[in-house]
Amino acid sequence: MKINKKIVQINTVCNTSTGQIMHDIQLAAQREGYDTISFVGRRKVYTDLKCEKFGNFFSFWTHVVLTVLFDCQGYGSFFSTKKLIKRLREEKPDIIHLHNLHGYYLNLPLLFRYLDNEFKGKIYWTFHDCWPFTGHCPYFVMAECDKWKRGCYKCPQKSQYPISLCFDASSLNYRRKKAMFTALESLVIITPSEWMKDLVKASFFNTMQVNVINNGIDIGIFHPCQDIRQLRDVLHKYNIPSNKKILLGVASIWEKRKGLDLFISLAEQIPEKYIIVLVGLTPRQIKRMPKSIIGLVRVESKEELAILYSSSQIFINPSMEESFSLVTVEAMACGTPVIALDTSAVKELVDTESGIVLSENKPEAYIDAIQRIENAEMRREKIAESACKYSKERMVDRVLQLYRE
Repeated sequence: MKINKKIVQINTVCNTSTGQIMHDIQLAAQREGYDTISFVGRRKVYTDLKCEKFGNFFSFWTHVVLTVLFDCQGYGSFFSTKKLIKRLREEKPDIIHLHNLHGYYLNLPLLFRYLDNEFKGKIYWTFHDCWPFTGHCPYFVMAECDKWKRGCYKCPQKSQYPISLCFDASSLNYRRKKAMFTALESLVIITPSEWMKDLVKASFFNTMQVNVINNGIDIGIFHPCQDIRQLRDVLHKYNIPSNKKILLGVASIWEKRKGLDLFISLAEQIPEKYIIVLVGLTPRQIKRMPKSIIGLVRVESKEELAILYSSSQIFINPSMEESFSLVTVEAMACGTPVIALDTSAVKELVDTESGIVLSENKPEAYIDAIQRIENAEMRREKIAESACKYSKERMVDRVLQLYRE
């Protein structure tokens, strides 16, 4: 039965985790009868769904320069955002679902002037990180900064993404964001975790409706693999010794926040029976890895990644700050026990039957946790079962339910 309502989604890109989430929502909405289209500012568009890119090379790089010099993330891309607004007026959506609005592709004043003054439909905004309520950064736990609660200034992370080498405009950015974003009285916020919801409620969004909808994974792909030949072939393909117990880490970008330094320190202390495998390293990072770490730029497919999860003894996520953690849930769905930190949303995903949550980010703590997991003999089928509640089907069902309200 056709619903005859139109949904527009806006995000930086179509790929990465946020792009995949947007894709899953659009596909489910389309199947339910909505007319759908997604708009992105950068990179390639979907090939199987209606999607348009409105940014360009010049828009991106001028926005980068403005940000690097003047801390102006969200204040470039004037003409490309005008193009987006023109398309929004043509599409006349009933629902606009925002995702990441940072990433050098969007002019915030233009978009929010349109949303506030012209758009009459429903507005949803999924907060994939903390950037909407800070004056600069998407994360602040590592910096031990709580200025975002009252008004940013003298940003301790000015040199971090989105990098500003000259001016610190965090105070001005904070005030502008607060004025623009809170003006939308009909705005409904979606967070992927209770941890993120608590932060939103402590910010200038504290009077707005916030709904927790966990991110979802494809349970059809991420499940335990017991095919010995497949397990052996994937290990052979990526030169991973089959006589070692694998300690696995996966990230799209390995940086200090993700815990790369922890893995390097851990590699010096683990017994010889273990090997660390890290997926997502750059070729330069791989060159500086110790012998007890096998670095991979990527694996060829999600199916191979699922097999690698299944081949691993333990999945380790030492990330200090995550609004959710798809890779953690993917590992659990493949039956692999997890070690994670209690500093962000990952702690919500792991219980005593699926892994260990640490309060200390030290190699000794991880070594102790590895031994405890080995001794506990956690049941892989039980771990996989616990991850089923994070299916993408459940995620999109809850989003569509919000759309219907």
